[in-house]
Amino acid sequence: MNVLATYTHKYAQLLSALDERAKRLVVASDAKVLGHGGIQIAHRASGLDRKTIARGLKELEAGVALAGNRIRQTGGGRKKLTEVDRTVLTDLHDLVADSSRGDPESPLRWTSKSTRTLATNLQARHHAISYGTVASLLAKEGYSLQANRKTAEGASHPDRDAQFQYINSRTKEYLAAGDPVISVDTKKKELVGNFKNSGQIWLPTGKPIEVNVHDFADKELGKAVPYGIYDIGADHGYVNVGITHDTGEFAVASIRRWWVQLGKEHYRHAKRLLITADSGGSNGYRLRLWKKELQAFADKTGLEITICHFPPGTSKWNKIEHRLFSFISINWRGRPLTSYEVIVNLIASTRTKTGLKVYAVLDGRKYQLRKKVSDTEMKVLQIMPHEFHGEWNYTIRPKHS
Repeated sequence: MNVLATYTHKYAQLLSALDERAKRLVVASDAKVLGHGGIQIAHRASGLDRKTIARGLKELEAGVALAGNRIRQTGGGRKKLTEVDRTVLTDLHDLVADSSRGDPESPLRWTSKSTRTLATNLQARHHAISYGTVASLLAKEGYSLQANRKTAEGASHPDRDAQFQYINSRTKEYLAAGDPVISVDTKKKELVGNFKNSGQIWLPTGKPIEVNVHDFADKELGKAVPYGIYDIGADHGYVNVGITHDTGEFAVASIRRWWVQLGKEHYRHAKRLLITADSGGSNGYRLRLWKKELQAFADKTGLEITICHFPPGTSKWNKIEHRLFSFISINWRGRPLTSYEVIVNLIASTRTKTGLKVYAVLDGRKYQLRKKVSDTEMKVLQIMPHEFHGEWNYTIRPKHS
């Protein structure tokens, strides 16, 4: 066994039982015995910092280290970085704010930066910090290192992050101006009838709710189609429950009902509206009917409507998913959705401690599938593509404006 291995084995057995001063003196004593290169060998074997070992040598030479019972001098030890550098946490939050999930102050929050990248950015702001310290600070601030989860719906677009930033900046701009910003999407269709609904609720022991054995759709009741509108600024949700098909016409009709019943009153002086939506489904960026109906909505209300779509495969980042739909699912878990009335009432009764209010209505209209919009109809639409990804980001202006 070589010298390094010998001392590594020794320290592994001994140091854990010693206090800080004793560790320092024992390792320093060994470094002195080893002679030239002793500090380096003792450092590698014990893991103690070279400066700590050198200080131990000085204490041994001075003959004062063994006097008294104090391990550290009063006020000794390295100060916490946050005590020495008062702005490091502020700058770290600033870097992470638009790139981490769950921040209530950020309209869009997602994670994309490694601790090394964050450390480099902080160093550029004149903070003496390593990526390891960044990781420690993030852990103390409530972040955690997590593995991937299968939620993506397709291949990642190379401009995904840039589009997230674009949506975020536009959202902040509208909110700062007091203009409405809504996140829209269709919640999963639900079978209407006495069917099993996932989740559990408190009931008397041995008296579970009896439901149908098979989940075959009831031909008379069919499925509920909940289209949601989440008002980011007001923290309000609105759900239009359809009874037939999820089409572009149904999607815009839902937005129109929200505006008439809630939005118009809340934003009396608004001249524009920002909608964030997925890239597919009834509000997809390729869907002609969606755009045609939005034009009619703009003409009717006089609103200039801007739409920003999330890139393909990123629908889970849409604000409505975790600010509205998740709470609705929690509220009705374990309860059979036996009728449209039950569904509407359960949605409308959804509340959170943070102040979320939800409104729900039943839409009895029958929407036609596969409605065609001709090239001629598309040409008269007042669609203004933005410079950055005009297929995802565009503004529809009223024809009379």
